[in-house]
Amino acid sequence: MADAPSDFEALRAALAAAEPVADAMTVEATRARAMLSGTDALVAMLKLEIEKLRRALYGHRSERKARLLDQLELQLEEIEATATEDDLAAERAAARAKSAPAIECRRPVRKPFPAHLPRERTVIEAPESCGCCGSERIVKLGEDITETLEVIPRRWKVIQTVREKFACRDCERITQPPAPFHPTPRGWAGPGFLAMMLFEKFGQHQPLNRQAERYAREGVDLSLSTLADQVGACAAALAPLHALIKAHVMAADRLHGDDTTVPVLAKGKTRIGRLWVYVRDDRPFAGPAPPAALFRYSPDRRGEHPERHLEDWSGVLQTDAYAGFNGLYFGDRKPAPITKTLCWAHARRKFFELADIAAGARRGKATPLISPLALEAVTRIDTIFDVERAINGAEAEARLAVRRETAAPLVAELERWMREERAHLSRHGPVAKNPIQKFMRDSSILRDAGS
Repeated sequence: MADAPSDFEALRAALAAAEPVADAMTVEATRARAMLSGTDALVAMLKLEIEKLRRALYGHRSERKARLLDQLELQLEEIEATATEDDLAAERAAARAKSAPAIECRRPVRKPFPAHLPRERTVIEAPESCGCCGSERIVKLGEDITETLEVIPRRWKVIQTVREKFACRDCERITQPPAPFHPTPRGWAGPGFLAMMLFEKFGQHQPLNRQAERYAREGVDLSLSTLADQVGACAAALAPLHALIKAHVMAADRLHGDDTTVPVLAKGKTRIGRLWVYVRDDRPFAGPAPPAALFRYSPDRRGEHPERHLEDWSGVLQTDAYAGFNGLYFGDRKPAPITKTLCWAHARRKFFELADIAAGARRGKATPLISPLALEAVTRIDTIFDVERAINGAEAEARLAVRRETAAPLVAELERWMREERAHLSRHGPVAKNPIQKFMRDSSILRDAGS
C-alpha cells in the first residue's frame, strides 16, 4: 500500500496527458462528421437543382417526376438539418479544446428579406458618454442594422355584430337592422376563414381532419363534419362563378384540350382518375378576351367524357393524337364537327425522348445514347418554334404573312426530309416506329403551319 499514492499520481498524470489527445480526436471526429454532412447536403442540393433544371428545360413530363422532386426536397431538408447539427457540435468541440483550430462551417446563402414586409425599427440607446474616457463629446458616425425575421402567430377572434331592436311608441312596430352578410347560408364563418380552409384543402392538399386537429391545438374545437358542411356550402356558393368561367371558355372559337392523371382516394387503395382541362387563350392571336381554364373530372379516360364535355361546342380544338377525341371530328356531329388541330409539342416529344441522352442513361434501356435522326428532327422543329415565338401576339394578318414566308418552307422541308429518311429506315426501328409514324399519321399537323 505504500506505493498507492505514487500510483495515483501516475494515473492522474497519465489522465491529464490523455485529455488533450482525446479532445483533439473528438474535434477531428466531429469535424470529419460535419464535413461529411456538409458534403451530403451539397450533393443532395445539386441533385435537386439538376432535376428542377431538367423539369424546367424539358417540361412537366410525368407525375412520377413531380413525386421525385418532392422526395428529393424532403431528403435535402433532412440532410441540411443534420449538417447544421454536426456543424454546431464541431464548434462546441473546438471551443472545449482551446488549442484546436477553428472550424469553418458551411452555411446556406440566405436571400434578402422581401422588401414588401413591414419593418419595425427598434433603436438601442447609445451611451451618453465615452466608455473609455468618460467624455460626453461623442458624435454619431453611423449605424448598423440587424434584421431579424419574425412572425405573429395566427390569432383567432369572434366578431360580434350587435343589432339593436327598437319599438315605436306610436305604432308599436319593432324595427331592427338586417343580419350581417355571410358567404354561406346560416353562416358562422367569416370569408377569411373560409378562404383559408378551402386553400388548405385544395391548394395545399391538407384534408379537413388534419385542419381540425390543428385548429383544436390552437384552442378552436371544430368537428370534421362542421368543416365539411362549410366546404359543401362554399362549393354551392361558388357554382355561379364556375358557370361564368365555363360560359367564357365555351364561347371561344378555339380551345386547347388535354388530360392528366390524378390520384383518387378509394376504399383500400388509390385509384387513378382523369382531370380534363380546356383552355381558352387568345393572347397568341392578339385576341382581347382574357385567358381561362375549365377543369372537368372523370374516373377513367374513355372518349365519351370529352364528347360530353364539348357536346354543345364547335370550333377549332388543339389536342394530342389521343383516339378518345376522334368522336368529336365526325362529319355528322351535332351541332357541327369540330376542326381537328394537332399539337407540335406532343409531336416533338417522341423525337426528344430518343435524343435525350440523360433520360436514356437513367432508364438503362439498351438503346443508342443518342439518335442522330431524332436530334435532327428536334432541331428542325425548334427552328419552327423560334418563328412562332417571334410572332406570338401579333395580328392574324401579320402572323399569316410570316408563316407563309418563313414557317411554311420550313415545314415543307421537314416533311420532305422525314419522308425521305423514313424510306431508308426499317419499320421496326425506334425512330420510324414511334415518332415519325405518329408525326405523319395525320397530315393536318403539317398543314396547320401555313394557316
